[in-house]
Amino acid sequence: MSIKELLESWREPAAARRTAGTWAVRLPLDDAARLAALAEMFPGRSPEQLVTDLLGKALRELVAAMPYVAGTRVISTDEQGDPVYEDVGPTPRFMALARRHYTALSGAPGKQTRQRPRASAAGASARKPAPRSRNKARRKRAR
Repeated sequence: MSIKELLESWREPAAARRTAGTWAVRLPLDDAARLAALAEMFPGRSPEQLVTDLLGKALRELVAAMPYVAGTRVISTDEQGDPVYEDVGPTPRFMALARRHYTALSGAPGKQTRQRPRASAAGASARKPAPRSRNKARRKRAR
């Protein structure tokens, strides 16, 4: 979906499935002003709906922009019989992590659902994940 199509979709009611949890963000003033302008232009959409749609569009573009990095292992052949090498770039890892988080967030049976604590209105910062040890990451790659 292009940004132009996104603008057109804002003229219709939203119907996409949403998470139970929320994320609080603090926007730069310029972005907050633009968001307020969009909310005024599209009164049928809340600022939260607009942010959700814009973030979704940006994430789809980010995935599309991730580079394909050919590995050494042939995983199939194309229509012309040429080898297709596994992707060792960031895309496969990102997609696997996204599937895992989707399952956890959707509350699939047998899975533990973790809720991220909501930041207070006073601007409490969100918890950042602890950095992984470089040695641990090296050992994992060496396997």
